[in-house]
Amino acid sequence: MTTTQSAKAQLFRSLHTPGAPLALANAWDVASARVIESAGASAIATTSAGVAWSLGSPDGDVLARDQALGVISRVAAAVAVPVTADIEGGYGQDAAEVAETITGVLAAGAVGVNIEDGTRAPDELATRLAVARRTAERAGVELFLNARVDTYLLGLGDPVTRLEETLARARRYVDAGADGIFVPGVSDTATIAALAEGISVPLNVMAGPGAPSVAELGALGVARVSLGPGVAQAAYAAARRAARELFDTGDYDSLSGGITFPELNALLSESR
Repeated sequence: MTTTQSAKAQLFRSLHTPGAPLALANAWDVASARVIESAGASAIATTSAGVAWSLGSPDGDVLARDQALGVISRVAAAVAVPVTADIEGGYGQDAAEVAETITGVLAAGAVGVNIEDGTRAPDELATRLAVARRTAERAGVELFLNARVDTYLLGLGDPVTRLEETLARARRYVDAGADGIFVPGVSDTATIAALAEGISVPLNVMAGPGAPSVAELGALGVARVSLGPGVAQAAYAAARRAARELFDTGDYDSLSGGITFPELNALLSESR
């Protein structure tokens, strides 16, 4: 671990403040990361879905670990701010392989990870989190371990008891070593407030159109707000609009408002 990586790890951890949430516009390649950093980001988070799509794979533990680590390494080398990586379920079939992934993430220069439960049993994710924590400790990196609870995103279990199930999973994951809990798929303010109150570590939610603002989420106790795959989806939608306009009408108005060639080229010409 370098002194720079250690400083970035400490900085990233300090940015998780209930009431003044860390806002993350997720990147999927070097260009998107540089654009987001230049817009004023205090940290860069990758989106596993966006990374997978950019490399020709669907999201959902399909992308090969080496491909994901390659993107993380390039992004971390291209920006000056801390980087946290979305690594889906850990890019491994078992805990030993998850440990290999964490080793690779740390070598790539990232200082945080998201690991998700999805449809896995909570005990399995807890095991993966514990292995990730031990791996980071052995490497001497203060890794921010964010555990994603997918009860709301995937509509798991009984809606009546979903909040209780989410809190129970969160407690299990914190006991296993999680530094933060990520609950995507929820925008109801009462539920978010209950999650923030019931979870002992920083709460991360995913935001998009129709969700409360960053300031409103902070007032509810949220410490981290991320856009997930939303920015990548918007970028691909822009590509589709431009293509459809070209093919359907022969016009080009969809290209207006784009980042200028010199500006984008300059962002990628700067050395780090």
